Amino acid sequence: MPNEHLLAERREGVLRLTLNQPDKLNALSDQMIAGLLEELGRAAHDSDVRCVLLTGAGRGFCSGGDISRMRERNETEGPGPTVEQRMAALRRAEEVSLLLHELPKPTIAAINGAVAGAGLSIALACDLRLAADSARLVTAFARVGFSGDFGGTWLMTRLVGPALAKEFYFLADPIDANRALTLGLVNRVVPAAALMPEAEALAKRLAAGPAIAYGYMKANINAALISDFRALLDREAMGQTMTGRTEDHREAVKAFLEKRQPTFKGR
Repeated sequence: MPNEHLLAERREGVLRLTLNQPDKLNALSDQMIAGLLEELGRAAHDSDVRCVLLTGAGRGFCSGGDISRMRERNETEGPGPTVEQRMAALRRAEEVSLLLHELPKPTIAAINGAVAGAGLSIALACDLRLAADSARLVTAFARVGFSGDFGGTWLMTRLVGPALAKEFYFLADPIDANRALTLGLVNRVVPAAALMPEAEALAKRLAAGPAIAYGYMKANINAALISDFRALLDREAMGQTMTGRTEDHREAVKAFLEKRQPTFKGR
């Protein structure tokens, strides 16, 4: 069944997902979250998907939670969901960030404008972030009396350190694209008109690469955030041995010696 709040397109090994509620700056909805969980969960096991590209429709990437829905919930009379039910529902939704972070394939966020709150957390969960020069990033949670969700505090702290992470969360001041680049919150800043062509070119390049090796690389780098050196060396030894047994490795060695570009098949 089509999902009006999430557009999905598969082409040349790339799964392009577009958050599609532009009249609300792509605020997260239950329908959007359900679509993301379904598409990302399927992509994890789909060998035809070798890279995921996430962006937003219209003038923004994602404004985070829907403020109008928050007001409706706060003003609803009656007992409503219990604390435990609300926690469980949020935790299920947060799997979007975990999937983007752990998916054994490269994930790219193309930040085409404003990104805030949980939307920023989701963008930070991607492996690479390209931002339009007009993009603005803001944690926003303090503005509505929230503490933060979708893994943003974990991701932000590892990208910029605890002092800046606290500043960005406490003050909730917008960060422009160039400062975000300087701090390492985004990998590239490009003119707004060039954002999607550059993001799609990068996604296609990754989709044409050694998919199995990328999966091991990503897992190793993620583990490096929390692992000791000895354990990481063990992981690297295992990954290097396993990728050395792949058809892609043999093809790459042969192509190097024949002075041509390799053709990777993800096997």
